[in-house]
Amino acid sequence: MKGLAIRNQRAFASGALFLVFAVFFFVTALQYPAGTAAKMGPGYFPRLLAIVLAAIGLVVILSAVKPTAEAQALRQWDLKGLAWITGAVVLFGALLFPLGLVGALFVLIMVSSKASPEFTWTGALVNAAVLIALCLAVFVYGLGLPLPVWPSLLN
Repeated sequence: MKGLAIRNQRAFASGALFLVFAVFFFVTALQYPAGTAAKMGPGYFPRLLAIVLAAIGLVVILSAVKPTAEAQALRQWDLKGLAWITGAVVLFGALLFPLGLVGALFVLIMVSSKASPEFTWTGALVNAAVLIALCLAVFVYGLGLPLPVWPSLLN
């Protein structure tokens, strides 16, 4: 009998990452009471999501070791792109209250757009306009989240 070979390294790494996050979230949710399906506690939904995440991870891992799986090597990480995305998220968190949702989203989208090799200013500006409108419609007006929309200087 032949041992299992990882044919699709990218899928295998993705599935393993799913599993790592699932275990982390499940263990973290253990400190909250689960309750029952009829009366859910604060730990019920995170545990359920962790189980679903683990199942997805297992399916992805199993698909990566099938003999019929497409052979794909794991690529080198794009550290520059990762830095742009991480920096954009940190800036969003730091700028949300001074600049409001519109300003912080604009900065987030413009900075994170630099992570793409296909970056253009026109594409980033159009993307920003559409995403800001969608975020305002969903989070502020649809869900009614108490987020500052405009910079604090205008309030």
